[in-house]
Amino acid sequence: MNFKQMLDEDVVRPLIVINLVFFALQFFIGSMFTNNLMLSSQHFFTQPWRLLTHMFLHSPFTISHILFNMYALFIFGPLVQQVVGPKRFLQIYLGTGLIAAIVANSYHIFLNQTFTDLGASGAIMGMLGVMIILIPRMKLLLFFFIPMPLWIAGILWFLLDTAGLFGYGIGGVANIAHLGGMISGLLIGLYLKKVKKVSVVMRY
Repeated sequence: MNFKQMLDEDVVRPLIVINLVFFALQFFIGSMFTNNLMLSSQHFFTQPWRLLTHMFLHSPFTISHILFNMYALFIFGPLVQQVVGPKRFLQIYLGTGLIAAIVANSYHIFLNQTFTDLGASGAIMGMLGVMIILIPRMKLLLFFFIPMPLWIAGILWFLLDTAGLFGYGIGGVANIAHLGGMISGLLIGLYLKKVKKVSVVMRY
C-alpha cells in the first residue's frame, strides 16, 4: 500500500504523526523553528504559510497542550472521518483551522494588538463543530467525568471561550480562534446535513 492509498483510508493517524514530529522538532531545534512557523499578526500578510504551519505546532513548555489536542483528534477524528470520508475530513480539519487562524488574526489586528498563536485547537474545535451538528446526542464525559450529550458540551465550550474573550477563565488561551473554528465547523456541519444529506444513525 502506497502513501496515497493509505490517505484514502485514514488521515487521522498521519495528522497525529505530523503533529508529534513537529513537536519533536520544536524540542530539539528550539525557538527558531517555532518562531518561524507560528501564527503572528506581524507576519499575517507577508508570510501566509504560517496560517497552515501554526496548527501543527504546540507549546514546547508543557506536554498538556499537545496531549489534549491529540487525544481529542484520536478519539473524535475517526468518528467524523467515518461519516464524511478521509478526504473530506482532511478538508474540514485544515479548512476550519485556517478559518480559525484568519479570524484570530483579524480580531487582534482590528483591536491593534500584537498576536501570536500555535496549536491545533482551532481545527479540533472545527471538527467538534461538525460533530455537534451530525452527532448531537452522542454521549461524552466533559472534563473526563461529567456525562452529557455533545450538543450541551458544545454550548458550554462556546460560553467558556466567549467568557475568555472578556478576561474570564484560563489565561493564555486563544479563545477567538476556538470560536472561529467551532462556528465554521457548525456551518460546515449544517451544509453537510442539509445540502449533502449526510446523516448518522447511532444507538443511544
